Amino acid sequence: MNADPIAVVQECAAKSWADEMTFPEVVGKLIEVGVERYHADYTRGEFTYYWPDGASTVVSADHLKHATGIEFDREAIVAAIRQSQRGEHTFADFVRKTTAAGCVGYFVQIHGRRAIYFGRNGDEHVELFPSAT
Repeated sequence: MNADPIAVVQECAAKSWADEMTFPEVVGKLIEVGVERYHADYTRGEFTYYWPDGASTVVSADHLKHATGIEFDREAIVAAIRQSQRGEHTFADFVRKTTAAGCVGYFVQIHGRRAIYFGRNGDEHVELFPSAT
């Protein structure tokens, strides 16, 4: 039986926030249902998931909204990423820390195996990650 792709993306968003699913687990589930990439928009408080055919699904994530730092602090963002990789904080902590460091959101390019964190003035940090498959 095939999983409902919309239900899967909603589950990934909810379980990420509840700290019940890790980033590698999220990527694995999204690959299973054919998601090509997703965007965490801190400003709008939503995740947008994209399929190869151009379709997309938006999942509300009001909990992403925090005061955003003015300057893009790449070092603080990388530190938050490393803490996540080591399992040292929750996704909520990650969002709070990266937002305070001037990050307004990020794109995860699943097949390109990278996450691109960006600030309000176009600053960016590209983080490569291993394949989930």
